[in-house]
Amino acid sequence: MIAFLTLVYVALLAILVKLKVLPNKPGTWLSTIVWIVLLFVVLFIPMQWGAPAGPARTMTYSVQIIPNVSGVVTEVPVEPNVPLKQGDVLFQLDPTVFQATTDAKRAQLSFETLRLQQYRQLASRDAGTRFQVEQTQAEVDLLRAELQAAEWNLDETTVRAPSDGYVTFLALRPGQRVTSAPFQPAMVFIDTTTKRVVTQINQIYLRHVKVGQPVEIAFKTLPGEIVTGTVDAIIEVASQGQAVIGGTIPTPAQVSAEPFYVRIAFDDPEALARLRPGAVGTAAIYTNSANATHVIRKVMLRMQAILNYLNPVL
Repeated sequence: MIAFLTLVYVALLAILVKLKVLPNKPGTWLSTIVWIVLLFVVLFIPMQWGAPAGPARTMTYSVQIIPNVSGVVTEVPVEPNVPLKQGDVLFQLDPTVFQATTDAKRAQLSFETLRLQQYRQLASRDAGTRFQVEQTQAEVDLLRAELQAAEWNLDETTVRAPSDGYVTFLALRPGQRVTSAPFQPAMVFIDTTTKRVVTQINQIYLRHVKVGQPVEIAFKTLPGEIVTGTVDAIIEVASQGQAVIGGTIPTPAQVSAEPFYVRIAFDDPEALARLRPGAVGTAAIYTNSANATHVIRKVMLRMQAILNYLNPVL
């Protein structure tokens, strides 16, 4: 933008010199340096805190699917990147062992329940002891709890989608054995029920940013368009601000001023629906400070939106 305004100024000087309004002298052309300094001092430096900008990205939740029980996979009915509903079957484990355990617990419970009824009848006729009734009642209660756990394990052999979304990078196949170990996920599930757009604002420019201020974003996936919204929340912590629990004293590290995340709420929910997780762009927040510089930021952002047709990186 500075280069563009400087070229405009030089073109204006050339026209005025040609019309002999200004003399064709070195001082006339050296005024370009003064113009550049003026742009920096009056417009571009105040713009950094009056209308701060930063990279924006669309985020969603990536869920690691880890079964609650271990077993051999017998069926994988899903296809990668195909939309799923909450509760749809992701894969099925061999239920033979779990079914056998459940049947055994159910049979034991049925037997102990019958014995409990018999002991109660005997106790009521003074032919049995109260201790036998209480002991059998405890066995029944224990078997009911064990049966409940066995039925839960049996139900967990069918792994279902935790929410609406889809499976991606699917490598799981029937015959593979999966475990309930936390560091061995069976697949990755992308949750599509919640999407968030955040932007990174440098700490030095964050002091004027408030919730509710207007935001404009130029996304790479929407070239030529400007998406509007407002500041929804300012994430009040950066990674360097967290204290990680450990058994040693933290080692001194190089400290840098990390940017803070600012969450953005769109004015049009349909615009958010068009964005895929991972879509990036440039966001500008228009604060209540240095209002005169907002026009420059708006022009720069629209130039960026047009350049998105041609430039896949910047």
